[in-house]
Parts: sequence; C-alpha cells; structure tokens
Amino acid sequence: MTRRWDPRPAPGEDLPGPDADDRTGGGAPSSSRAGDEAPPRPEEQARAICLRLLTGTPRTRKQLADALAKRGIPDEVAEEVLSRFEDVGLIDDAAFAGAWVESRHHGRGLARRALARELRTKGVDSAVIDEAVGQLDAEQEERTARELVERKLRATRGLDREKRLRRLAGMLARKGYAEGLALRVVRRALEEEGEDPELLDHLADM
Repeated sequence: MTRRWDPRPAPGEDLPGPDADDRTGGGAPSSSRAGDEAPPRPEEQARAICLRLLTGTPRTRKQLADALAKRGIPDEVAEEVLSRFEDVGLIDDAAFAGAWVESRHHGRGLARRALARELRTKGVDSAVIDEAVGQLDAEQEERTARELVERKLRATRGLDREKRLRRLAGMLARKGYAEGLALRVVRRALEEEGEDPELLDHLADM
C-alpha cells in the first residue's frame, strides 16, 4: 500500500511566526538572529505550495505546474517535486478525470463533448480524457438528455412549438449534446405531450 505524504510539517520544521519573540517576552529579534535565518529552499517551497493546493481538492499535474511557475519555482525543481507527488499518489490525472466525469455528468448533466473540453482546459492528456469520458456510453448520454428535457419542459409551456423546440435543444447543446441527439430527444418529449410529430419534424428541418 502506497504511503501518502502527511501535509503537516515534521517536528522541527516550523519556522517562528512574526510575533514569536513577543510570546516569549524576548522583544525584537537581534540582527544576528534575523540574518542567520535562511529562506526556504525551492524544493521546500514547491512542496508546500503543492500540499496547500491539494488540501481539500484534487488537482491535475498541469494545474500544479502552472501554480509553481507563477510562484517562480525553477522548472527542474517543479518537475522533480511533481514527479515525487505522482509516485506517492498525491497527483493522479487518471483518477482526477474519472471523478470529474462522474461528478459533472450526474451533477450537471454534461455530455462527453463538454466533459472532454473541460478536462483539456485543466491540462489532462488526450488519452486519459478519452478513457475517462469512455465511462459514458451513448445510451447513458441519451437517458441524461431526456431527464434534462423533462425537468425543463414545464417551464416552456405556453410558448409556441418553435420556441419550445429551440429553447430545449439549445439547453442540451450548451451541455455538449450533439444536435441530432438533442433534436430527437426534444421532439420525443413534445410528442408525448401531444404535439403533432409532422409539425415538429418541419420545425427541426428549418
């Protein structure tokens, strides 16, 4: 079993806070003591930055690399620290992508295309993205699309056929569903409400 790193500093690693001398009654630190205190090494800074960002939420390697670069951590140091974090399982882009797909599909109803687009913006590798979105098949996507339309259907009642069709299909398109699937699902839902199938087909072809 891989041992996960403890984000808490090891004994003796804590540096004194700005008013540590006040708490001990020692007054202002001497110039010699202040001069003896060396700044943290880049490796320590990189490790602290990554641990802080990973606390409470997973991150991709690219997200962490961008954060380290923004803080001025040298590239070779960042690569070494990030590789060590991957080795101990604190960075796992495949697990991140899988969890992202599961959460965003069931929570927001996003289709595979939208999910892949979001993962690309987070720097996930294309092969990892393909594997993650492959969790969803065409049948699952269509079931989710039908559920989304059913939830929005009542709010469109009172509008004319064309507006209802366009509004519902547009909602699915914004969530990444292909146009053909979106129109098919919306037409079926409107037909079940009693709309004329021929008129719906005519509107969809316009």
